[in-house]
Amino acid sequence: MAKLTKEQIVTIEVLHQRGQSATRTAQILGVTEGAVRYHLRRTGDGTRDGRQKPARIEILGLEDAVAHWWRAQADLLGDARPPSVQQLHEFLRAEHGYDGSYKSVRKFVRARYGRPRVRPFRRVETPPGAQTQSDWGEFRRVDLGDPEGPTTVYAFIMVLSHSRKEAVVWSRSTDQLAWHHVHNEAYRRLGGVAAVNRIDNLKTGIAHGCGAWGQVNEQYRVYARTMGFHVDACEVRSPEQKGKTERRVGDWKRLEVQGRAYDGLGGLQGWTDATLAAAAARRTCPATGRSVAASWEAERPWLRPLPALLPEPFDLVKTAPVHKDCSVHFEGRSYIVPFIYAGREVEVRGCSGRVQVVDPQTAAVLVTYPRHTPERILIDPTCYEGRGTAGVAPPKPLGKMARKLAEIAALPVERRPVDLYAALAEVAR
Repeated sequence: MAKLTKEQIVTIEVLHQRGQSATRTAQILGVTEGAVRYHLRRTGDGTRDGRQKPARIEILGLEDAVAHWWRAQADLLGDARPPSVQQLHEFLRAEHGYDGSYKSVRKFVRARYGRPRVRPFRRVETPPGAQTQSDWGEFRRVDLGDPEGPTTVYAFIMVLSHSRKEAVVWSRSTDQLAWHHVHNEAYRRLGGVAAVNRIDNLKTGIAHGCGAWGQVNEQYRVYARTMGFHVDACEVRSPEQKGKTERRVGDWKRLEVQGRAYDGLGGLQGWTDATLAAAAARRTCPATGRSVAASWEAERPWLRPLPALLPEPFDLVKTAPVHKDCSVHFEGRSYIVPFIYAGREVEVRGCSGRVQVVDPQTAAVLVTYPRHTPERILIDPTCYEGRGTAGVAPPKPLGKMARKLAEIAALPVERRPVDLYAALAEVAR
């Protein structure tokens, strides 16, 4: 006869408690009367089923330690959430030298305390202009016409939560510069900036931690402030918190992106934009009942207008004080900024091939220099020109010697006349 299942054994006990005879119980379950009496007798004696292999925790005699820890955690957490099996496993390993696996602890806990309660998640429909959701998707072996053959590209997908309008921007990398670039292009395609952008816990977005307790990456924090949106990171392993973009990533993975040939990244982007425009006219927005395209047109007035000049992508940012000689220090070099900022702080951004000095209050670019130059001091003479302010006077003008030096420096060596050097010597007397 086959081994009775746990459900059958429980059924025997329940029918016995309700006064059902062993004969009738055996007929209902299709087993022998002896099997029913055997299990009732073992239940009454409290005997463990010898055919079941004991748990590792039971072999090591750690049941009391587990029970004590579980009660303490349950009292501490209350009804908010059940105790963590992962933390219990770590406790047993650290305090009792437990050598079993995490799954063995989980199996013991579920048999002893049952499965945790199911917690459904709340469905929320956001108002117009309130939120975008963003995520990356990886696509391998895409034919862009490269001499090396098919390559891996990444699709940045940003979805307006209300209208479901999406923007897809392709990139060859996912570094900080690419992260800012694809944001610029996505916001340009959406026609504005929503109040909140919900992202995953990527290092380009969240430097440390995760979710509401995560620390926003400094470069991304400055970018978000410049564009005028709030960064909202999801909790770990909670894809339902940005389900709209997760679904769109899945939809794009089902398209035959790898089955086509494109004329570079621009060709892939053009095909994508055309595909999205056709899909927006065809798809229905659940929140409005209209097409995604019509819903997006109605949502656009609620979006924050784009800046006149989108911020150039940068992978390093620093808030630096302006010294009395109007210089700021960044990446081992000194850069001169407009003199009216002496004694204040400015933002210095490391962009692709150049350095931008930005007013942190207005986000205006004050001056630009080439990046990673062999020179360690870079001076723009126009930064010392202009009218002063109530708190900062203009620097003293150049003297005769300095003006002559500037004239000589402006001429090529082969064109510098001897009398110019003579005039310089005359000034020096």
